Amino acid sequence: MDSLEIQAIEIQTVKEIIMKTTRFAPSPTGYIHVGNLRTALFNYLIARKNGGEFILRLDDTDPVRSTDEYADAIKEDLAWLGLHWDRVEKQSDRIDQYNDSAEKLRKSGRLYECFETPVELDLKRKKQLNMGKPPVYDRSALLLSDAEIQSLRLNREGHWRFKLDLERINWKDGILGDLSIDAASVSDPVLIRGDGQFLYTMASVCDDIDFGITSVVRGSDHVTNTATQIQIIEALNGNVPSFAHHSLLTGPKGEPLSKRLGTLSLRDLRANGLEPMAILSYMSRLGSSEPIELFDNLSDLTENFNISNFGAQPTKFDLNDISPISKKYISGLDVSVVSEFLLNSGIPADKIPDFWLMVRDNINTQAEVKNWWSICFEGVTPLIDKEDLEFISIAKSLLPVGTFDENTWKIWTSEIKEVTGRKGKALFMPLRKALTGVEHGPDMSKLLPLLQKINI
Repeated sequence: MDSLEIQAIEIQTVKEIIMKTTRFAPSPTGYIHVGNLRTALFNYLIARKNGGEFILRLDDTDPVRSTDEYADAIKEDLAWLGLHWDRVEKQSDRIDQYNDSAEKLRKSGRLYECFETPVELDLKRKKQLNMGKPPVYDRSALLLSDAEIQSLRLNREGHWRFKLDLERINWKDGILGDLSIDAASVSDPVLIRGDGQFLYTMASVCDDIDFGITSVVRGSDHVTNTATQIQIIEALNGNVPSFAHHSLLTGPKGEPLSKRLGTLSLRDLRANGLEPMAILSYMSRLGSSEPIELFDNLSDLTENFNISNFGAQPTKFDLNDISPISKKYISGLDVSVVSEFLLNSGIPADKIPDFWLMVRDNINTQAEVKNWWSICFEGVTPLIDKEDLEFISIAKSLLPVGTFDENTWKIWTSEIKEVTGRKGKALFMPLRKALTGVEHGPDMSKLLPLLQKINI
């Protein structure tokens, strides 16, 4: 092997070390909300920043609640945000792999069958708590004889638990730092239900091993689950990925966000007209040590993302904070980006450049352009205060004849000022209200040439 071949191998090895494979693993039992989005975004950014692979894994092992409708909705919402995945995996297609892994654990003595009912388990927990002991499963099922197991199987379904090694489980978390959990303080996790359904912990471990997941980012409510998964991965001779647990989101006043998820799905944010880049910019910095700023595109956002800048404290999420970011993003859009949307909104092609220049700094959502075009095209019912009736009548008589341009407003208002003696707000506000029906809006010198119908 010559030096060039050795160098090529070394370069490839470095690439494999640097490249990171991540996954976003929603259950298709509902719509994605902002809490889910945080996990999806972090995993996406880590994969893209490190030249790796971002996998969308649908955790659909629950046949009753999982639906194709929700699976399609998840894909649609991610695509709307621009978080494109490299491949899709469905857990429902991998039952054979889970069975194989379960059999390996049984043969190694790490998976054992239990028969307690939920009521019996609850009584055990209450008894332990009354005795001042942690409510940890007592492993009584390990004392059952083969005959007792066969007898129990005749009357009830058995579930399967992973037998933890009772030692400390240590790892360096990408956000929380050095973590250590005593496995003796944790119940042996149930991996397979009595009806044969594989639970999240088992299926997730098998997937992470088989898909070569190198980095897992998820909510801090998964910390204990991570500890048990590390042991399961090691028991199956898999490579343990790096873990990072981000803080959970709360409402603006620190209230549990879960109570408000009905209004915080990505579908709701989209319906409210919020821009994808505004949402992503906000979420990529929320809870970090860096200030929230608007990024123009995902490439810049990815380049400036650093998972280590995030903290462990619960993070307050306020939907109102995204609106000004969204407004700023819209105001910076070039007409070429929105021309198709404007055309589809009924605005003539020859009017689009001037219309967009006029309106872009005065809308919170792109949908609002229709309101302003309606004002331009159809006119409005004039909003005139009683004390301004004579003033508006004079202004109407002074309105220039012919085509309006960017100088018309200045010429017209100068004449009105000279005749009426009005100036400042007393001059301009009544004219704006009469022409547009509202008190605030675009620069009138840019709006006036676009008015197709004036009703004063």
